[in-house]
Amino acid sequence: MTQQKIKELKQSLNSEFQLIHELCLYVLSASQRAELVRATLSTLHAFLSWIPLGYIFESMLLELLLNFFPVTAYRNLTLQCLTEVAALAFGEYYNKQYVKMYSIFMVQLQGIVPPSTNFLEAYANGNNEEQAFIQNLALFFTSFYKSHIRLLESSQESINALLMGLEYLINISYVDDTEVFKVCLDYWNSLVLALFEAHHNLDNPAATANMMGVQIHIIPGLNDAHNSPLMQRRQLYAGPMSKLRLLMICRMAKPEEVLIVEDENGNIVRETMKDNDVLVQYKIMRETLIYLAHLDHEDTEKQMLKKLSQQLSGEDYTWNNLNTLCWAIGSISGSMVEEQENRFLVMVIRDLLNLCEITKGKDNKAVIASNIMYVVGQYPRFLRAHWKFLKTVVNKLFEFMHEIHPGVQDMACDTFLKIVQKCKRKFVTVQVGENEPFVSELLTTLPTTIADLEPHQIHSFYESVGTMIQAESDAIKRDEYLQRLMQLPNQKWAEIIGQARQSVDFLKDPDVIRAVLNILQTNTSAATSLGTYFLPQISLIFLDMLNVYRMYSELISTSIAQGGPYASRTSIVKLLRSVKRETLKLIETFLDKAEGQPHIGKQFVPPMMDPVLGDYARNLPDARESEVLSLFATIINKYKGSMIEDVPRIFEAVFQCTLEMITKNFEDYPEHRLKFFSLLRAIAANCFPALIHLSSEQLKLVIDSIIWAFRHTERNIAETGLNLLIEMLKNFQASEFCNQFFRTYFLTIEQEIFAVLTDTFHKPGFKLHVLVLQHLFCLVESDGVTEPLWDVATVPYPYPNNGLFIREYTIKLLSSSFPNMTTTEVTQFVNGLFESGQDLPLFKNHIRDFLVQSKEFSAQDNKDLYADEAAVQREKERQRMLSIPGLIAPNEIQDEMLDS
Repeated sequence: MTQQKIKELKQSLNSEFQLIHELCLYVLSASQRAELVRATLSTLHAFLSWIPLGYIFESMLLELLLNFFPVTAYRNLTLQCLTEVAALAFGEYYNKQYVKMYSIFMVQLQGIVPPSTNFLEAYANGNNEEQAFIQNLALFFTSFYKSHIRLLESSQESINALLMGLEYLINISYVDDTEVFKVCLDYWNSLVLALFEAHHNLDNPAATANMMGVQIHIIPGLNDAHNSPLMQRRQLYAGPMSKLRLLMICRMAKPEEVLIVEDENGNIVRETMKDNDVLVQYKIMRETLIYLAHLDHEDTEKQMLKKLSQQLSGEDYTWNNLNTLCWAIGSISGSMVEEQENRFLVMVIRDLLNLCEITKGKDNKAVIASNIMYVVGQYPRFLRAHWKFLKTVVNKLFEFMHEIHPGVQDMACDTFLKIVQKCKRKFVTVQVGENEPFVSELLTTLPTTIADLEPHQIHSFYESVGTMIQAESDAIKRDEYLQRLMQLPNQKWAEIIGQARQSVDFLKDPDVIRAVLNILQTNTSAATSLGTYFLPQISLIFLDMLNVYRMYSELISTSIAQGGPYASRTSIVKLLRSVKRETLKLIETFLDKAEGQPHIGKQFVPPMMDPVLGDYARNLPDARESEVLSLFATIINKYKGSMIEDVPRIFEAVFQCTLEMITKNFEDYPEHRLKFFSLLRAIAANCFPALIHLSSEQLKLVIDSIIWAFRHTERNIAETGLNLLIEMLKNFQASEFCNQFFRTYFLTIEQEIFAVLTDTFHKPGFKLHVLVLQHLFCLVESDGVTEPLWDVATVPYPYPNNGLFIREYTIKLLSSSFPNMTTTEVTQFVNGLFESGQDLPLFKNHIRDFLVQSKEFSAQDNKDLYADEAAVQREKERQRMLSIPGLIAPNEIQDEMLDS
């Protein structure tokens, strides 16, 4: 049924509802049959959300419902009906009735369940009816408060009832049921946000000060008229908000960074899969707690420290209690002023380290370790300001790196990297009371520190130390640190290469191949953080690495040639290919990160031409590495025009052979597809003159491949193709070959773009489709193409200009594609395109309206057509969040940390 049809049916029912209403009232007031009453209440529940309010408030209905509420048999159905009434909000006409309804309801509720009820136990031990009642109660309170809470703030009597209702809702929020908690949390988030925004309003001085992280208490009489209702409202909710803080601390959801969880058997294990529901819940709870912290920092701090002391004394210690407390402490990072944050964290970290010392048991240690790591990882500002704490924390992380408990080592390595990225300069300067920088001390003990780590953890460790070294400004010290860092992998590499020189078969041993792979991965990790400063190390291994690459490539080709297509799936071939990929990744990482060093390209690119490019061309399709394409795309994006002379060679090696692999269908070689078009785009953007010198057959291949790309339903391939097309159009328009190019390809491109624009599978590309069409239409309107775009030999009638010809051509094209639209409609649309061509928003809206009206799009979800507007909205929300200290965690803010 369409929305319109539903609306019409409701309207006709509305006029006849009087009869239904009278019947319901009659049954509820006169019937003794339980089943009939229940059926009547169910019927009412379905009608209440949309019947005229007079039927509810100007008849006996509400009174009858409230009378039924205490009766156990009808309690749930009645509560559902009352919830529907509570959710209605149409002006102020029935405000008094709402307050009266709420007051009577609260009196009756106390008779059913007293406010002191432990809802957590009542829900756990209750039957289905009782559990449903608690859930319905949560829905009633949240619905009523969302629409009418301000009404209850008007008199002392209703305020008392309101505070009691909030007490009930806080107690219900402790119920261990996800759905019940979601209902409550959603409301708490909106209430706290409303209270916070009233104080964050920049019109008053307190909010401005609070934004800057300064808390000032308003002096009575200062700007009194403006502030007094605000302050009164804040005081009114102070009690419930304090209890709500405790609730948030006790029920905090697990953040993404925590990798250690309790399984269903009560064991502490490493998390195997992220739970998205929990992450969404964490995000909402974190936001709520930050607003609560801003409303009263003192109370937040007091409650957290009290709960922490209970953990330490053992009176409240459980894994869950410690976890939720530490997750809450970590989640409010950035919301306090620095002085308060320092005072608070000194106590928190000291207590957690003490707890770690006094608690026995492997699982206990793992839980406490994960909490220490999570908390310290959230407060980089504090660590930068307190070297002693920073050093203690990092040494504690090194201790945890020897902890064999699953998940602890991973978390230690992750936290170490996170801390180093934010405090890197602290490790390369000699701190007070120290003889040498921490990095030097660390490099001396490095073999012992990483002794118990897995390979992937060692790689993370190397990236962290590389980040430290990168912060050293003295080149001599930096190179010395790098050489000490790479000592272990370099020793192993020298051994392997030495053995290989005596017998090349040594390199074929699977254990040796794994060792080579591990060494390359370690190098890539260090290159990731060191960038340009990695040059001495890569120069050391580069040529040997290319020789290993060439040899492994020949081994792969021989295996595939002898063993057929299945050989590419054998473990030895997969291992050899991993080494090739890692080699390419290492070179690409280094070249990509090496800033302001144009000579590096000249040093590294020529030696790679044959071992890498030549090898790609010579190989069988199954043995070609897609990373070759992304490596050369990176090189061209990096060294731009200086690569023009090399483009023909690159083109010759990869173009034809890759196209044959990817144009058989839309599925095979997905990695090669995206990287191939990224390489083409890099060439078009940076080395366009090289494309102009292609033969017409080669250029046709390029255009065909671009069309092939944007026809792709894989979003990122289609987008790369469209971006590449836009680059090509702009570059050709500005070149001497403008007429020749557009005469050959204008109509083809227009036709193909309209084909994808009007295909509902290609909605995500809408923004780029619009840009291509705008470019084409503006080009002909401004006489950018001076030669006729029609075929003079076959078109007898000469058009006065290209603009007129393209209008006619487009009308014919669209008329055949949309037979259900009249010629007038299509002509109107095409004329509109030409008229709005210079104004992009207007042009885009015009096309969007046309699509939404068309039969194909009208019945679909068209949110992709509004992606631009959604992006603007997201940016606005981000700016709002940035204006509130702590809402975006300090770790997520990209800043060059002030740790000098």
